[in-house]
Order: sequence, then C-alpha cells, then structure tokens
Amino acid sequence: MIYPRIIQSKIEESLFRGKIIIIYGARRTGKTTLSKLLLEKYPQESIYLDCELLQNQQALSTTNSERLKDFLGNKKFVILDEAQEITNVGKTLKILIDTFPQIQILATGSSSFDLAQKVSEPLTGRTREYILYPLSLEEVTKQHNMIFTHAKLASILRFGSYPSVFNTSEAEAKEELRDIASKYLYKDILKFKKLKRPELLINLLQALALQVGNEVSYYELATLLKENHHTVRNYLELLEQCFVVFRLRSFSRNLRKEIGASMKVYFYDVGIRNTLINNFNPLHIRNDVGALWENFCVTERMKRNHNHRLFPNMYFWRTYDQKEIDYIEEEGGKLNAYEFKWSEDVKVKQPQEFLETYKNSAFTLVHKENYFNFLLK
Repeated sequence: MIYPRIIQSKIEESLFRGKIIIIYGARRTGKTTLSKLLLEKYPQESIYLDCELLQNQQALSTTNSERLKDFLGNKKFVILDEAQEITNVGKTLKILIDTFPQIQILATGSSSFDLAQKVSEPLTGRTREYILYPLSLEEVTKQHNMIFTHAKLASILRFGSYPSVFNTSEAEAKEELRDIASKYLYKDILKFKKLKRPELLINLLQALALQVGNEVSYYELATLLKENHHTVRNYLELLEQCFVVFRLRSFSRNLRKEIGASMKVYFYDVGIRNTLINNFNPLHIRNDVGALWENFCVTERMKRNHNHRLFPNMYFWRTYDQKEIDYIEEEGGKLNAYEFKWSEDVKVKQPQEFLETYKNSAFTLVHKENYFNFLLK
C-alpha cells in the first residue's frame, strides 16, 4: 500500500517558483516513490534519473550547459534521485538553474553530509529543503482512522514505521528491518572517505540504542567504547546527517543548577533501534517501554512539526538535583513542556520550579490514552 505523504502538497506548492527542491531522508523512507508521484502530473514533460547509475552520473557531471541540455532534452521537470552521487553536483545544479530557469529540478539525497555540503555554497538562497521521514502517525491515520492507528500502536513501538515494514506480518517486519539495517542504514556513511572503523559505527549505535531516553556525553560513550571522544563525536554526527539518529540539547537559561552541556540521542525509527539490540518482544514483557515511548513521542512530534513546516526549538530539561522534563518546545517566546509516560495511571507532579522560573510556560503529560492531542493537532 502506498501511503500519501503530507509533504507532497507542500512540495507541489513550491514547484516552478525558481527554486531547486531538495528532499533529504534515510534510505527506504520512500523518496523515490514520492518523486515519481510528483512526476505523474507532468507525464510528457518530466524525467526521472537514478544518479546511482554510472551513465547518469557521467552525463550530469559536467559544467557544459549544452551537454546538459542535450541530455535532458525538452523536459521541464527533472528528478535527480540520490543526487549526491553526481560529481560536483552543486555546480551542475547552479548551471541548470542559471541557464534554464524554466526547468524545475528536484534532487533527493540520503546523506546530508554529502549532498548538503556540495550544494550549500553554489545554491545559497536558491533551494527549498524538505525531509521525508518514515511514515508519521498522521499519515497512517489519514489513510485509515484513529481506531486503526491506536490498534497498531504497540506494533509501531516494536517495528517502527518504515513504509516497507508497516502493516506487514511480524516475521516480514523483522526480515525487512534487518535488511534495512544491514544493507541500507550505513551505506552512505561507509562510503565516506574518512570512515576508518566501521565496527565502531555498529558498537556506537548499539550503545545509543541501550541509552535511549537517558543523557549521554561524548566522553561517556568514548569510555564505554574505548575510543577517542573526538572520533565518537564525528561518527555520531555522520549518523545524524544520514538520518539514523538525532540529538536533543538540554535547555538552560536562568537556574544555576540547570544542566546546560548535555544531550539525549533518539532514533528516527524505533524499529531500527529495536533491530540493533535484537529485541522485538511484546511490550508487556519488556523493561524499556518507557524509553521506547519517549523516543516515539519525540520523533513523531518532530515529524508532525516538519511535515507542516513548523520549526520550534527542541530541548529537554534537567537540574543537578534530578528534576527533569522529557521534552520542551520553544516558539514565539513560549515554552511548552511535556512528560512522556506509557501508562495513564502514573502520577506525575507538575514541574513547579520550571513553571515558576519560566512564567510563559505550560506543562502537559502525554500517555497512551491522550497522545493524539500531542501528535495530530
């Protein structure tokens, strides 16, 4: 089943407005499917080019505008899938938009460290960038309904929401996730010329998977992995730029006892996280449901915000005397704080010190019976 993606309408609104459209996202999140759906409105005027094919790489790795025009013909809408594979892609795109402004270029990339670096300087101010995540809760609900989505919640926490994984049998989901993790998850990182220790990458991911929901530091990870903390930091940044994990910074403004130099690391997909630790057990026999729920809520909120082109600042909060808040959004001078608990029966106290210190703030408890208000509105 092909699920309509929310960002498709946002992208369509930006077409033929003098900007190159760039869609980032991990491999297997559906970038190719989305690209081809966008082309359906222009069947005679469009062309899809897989830039992992050598003949396309060679044809597009030129600064000769006439050669580029000969290759593209009279097409008005051009998709460059996995555009980071094109040598000097930034220069190629600049020539195309400068010389042939009537052509709409849409480029996809599964590694922002590669594609973003190549296009940032040549195309400053001339791009619109989007991120395609695994299926969001909102996309699933729009295709079905809230009852269906709620019934699938436990399965999503175990197997995630990659399009090729979602709504399959448990056996098929496990096979697909292992395939994604072994063949696609690290593909772009392993090609990166500075990566000298691929085994460290796996060990780092497994360490992060076991610490979801907890604060981590480069020094602690380095000690655990018996590695230099600069190397650990570089590898973590690569994982983030390939949309495997992302970091959440700590919030610190007024209180001297706030912890300001700390971070949490979450996975873009909890199914991938569970694959790395080889744990697909049902929720009722797991001891990490709280961590899974927190990762799920933070990631789904980020999907919801980005899909609707909302970009609040994102944090967590903790003090040296162990007061903490799982997640904070800052926008328009207001702070919205959230605590995530799987069970609605857990008693959670209002963070009075935080609310009194930051007057323009609010606090909400998110659990499995009210999460729709947080993730769909």
